[in-house]
Amino acid sequence: MASALSSLDPAPRLSVLKFGGSVLTRESDYRAAGAETYRHVRDGEKVIVIVSALAGETDALVSQAQRMGGEASAAMSARLVRLGEYRSAAMMGLEMARLGVRTEVLDPYEIGLKAEGEPLDADLCDLDAKALADALDRADVLVIPGFTAGHDQYGAVTLGRGGTDLTAVFFAARAGADRVRLIKDVDGVYSEDPAVNPDAKRYDCLDYEAAMAASRGLIQPKAIEAARDHDVVIEVACMGAGAATRIARLPKRAGRLRHRGPMKVALLGCGSVGAGVLDYLRTHPDLFELNPVLVRNPAKHAANKQASFTSDMAESLAGDPDLVVELMGGADMPARVMEDALAKGARVVTANKAAVAKHYDTLVGAARPDHLAYSAAVGGGVTVLERIATLSDLVQIEGVMNGTANFMLDKLSHGEDFEAVLAEAQRLGFAEADPSADVEGHDAADKLSILIREAFGVARLPGDIPKQSLREVTGEMAQEAAKKGLVYKQIGRCVLAEGEVRAAITVEAVPLSHPLAGARNEENRFLLTEASGTVHGVYGKGAGRWPTAAAVFADIMDTRRAWCGDERGSAALPGSHPAAHAEPALARA
Repeated sequence: MASALSSLDPAPRLSVLKFGGSVLTRESDYRAAGAETYRHVRDGEKVIVIVSALAGETDALVSQAQRMGGEASAAMSARLVRLGEYRSAAMMGLEMARLGVRTEVLDPYEIGLKAEGEPLDADLCDLDAKALADALDRADVLVIPGFTAGHDQYGAVTLGRGGTDLTAVFFAARAGADRVRLIKDVDGVYSEDPAVNPDAKRYDCLDYEAAMAASRGLIQPKAIEAARDHDVVIEVACMGAGAATRIARLPKRAGRLRHRGPMKVALLGCGSVGAGVLDYLRTHPDLFELNPVLVRNPAKHAANKQASFTSDMAESLAGDPDLVVELMGGADMPARVMEDALAKGARVVTANKAAVAKHYDTLVGAARPDHLAYSAAVGGGVTVLERIATLSDLVQIEGVMNGTANFMLDKLSHGEDFEAVLAEAQRLGFAEADPSADVEGHDAADKLSILIREAFGVARLPGDIPKQSLREVTGEMAQEAAKKGLVYKQIGRCVLAEGEVRAAITVEAVPLSHPLAGARNEENRFLLTEASGTVHGVYGKGAGRWPTAAAVFADIMDTRRAWCGDERGSAALPGSHPAAHAEPALARA
């Protein structure tokens, strides 16, 4: 096993997302913005997020500045007015941290962001490119307050109305981003305000001059001019959309409306992850119509007014839902429910690793292309299946895949007794009453079985994967390893060699410098090795309500975009890409 990354990942694609006050209207909107950002991360992109203040907050701060004598000092007013963006950036950073995405929130002075001109209507002029590049090396998402920058004379200035658009375009130009995507409360640029004229024409493409005329306040004019001067592609889209109006050196082209109406959804299970998914679904009532949610005891959910609840499977599945979201747990019964739904033409999203691993052929065989998605089944919010789908020459996968094992092995390294450590893990909710799935490696074997399918197209049932028990490591062994600069980890590994795939779940001591050594508690880490020797590291939270719910909801949104026939949202879903229905990788070799 390699002891470190033998070579770095190729530079990932970079996009800039801007969330303005039209979509950040209240605190709960950061959850939707986080899901939108996570969608780009799981597509393999680094993301720079530029945020405006919450709706109305800038106006309130401007009024406050005027009451406090703003006419006397525009520079002082700028210092007050910018506070809304600072607060918004911190809130967005907190949301991304909850999802387990490596995120940094950067103030303008930390990256040398400078402007010139008047204190309340300045223009951006400079940026410390190295500081920005270093931050992108450390994190997958950077969150930056829009509308404000440093100034050599005034210290701090703002960029005028709509200045967050200008910030987004500036970062896209300086960082070499593929595009800047402005998230608005409409799904593109229209010939007229669609709220006033429902028959207004929606554009797929506009050149910069036409966009200047058509946007009429939707986009800051200075931002369009800057995009034109630096050949930056602007996309205007609403939250969750696949398609967008593209503003570039393109001929004007009208497009069709994308909204198909609400998708009928059956949610089966409302435990920790299911409750998070329910929360996401209810933030988009225009996109999803929810059947009664299936739970064991509806009375326990009586206080939850987000939905109605039932213990009757038939009631939850009534009316032939377009989408079934399976979060019940177990293997055989959930697999039968999913198979039946797929046979009826419904789409299915699940996080159920045991069902997918054990019944993979049956489920994939019942599914039409892109009707089954299960990216959360391996690694929770870690985008490992998505990354595998982009790599064609893998020869090895290894990873720390179980948070309970992380917790217990950490405790053992302090010399604690195994049974005492297990009891503590159960008390804290890391381990179940029957801990065998974690302790004996069954949970990791389920995940490794799915990884083998996705990477190599080979059937390897979890029961056929050798497993080493955590019980083989004593506190004394773990403590002695720690003295030598080693740490025990439960590692799942599969290797393609001489036309065969070897796989096992082992418990082994690795150096503290090893990329897998630092995984703690619910964190998962995966190393994907190509034949060339390039090793791709994929890290993140592999369990927990919000990381896993975000992954499930990302599958749901991808599924909806495909259901709507959105050509930019109908790309193959993670866990249900065309390779899942093609001949195995070994047969093609």
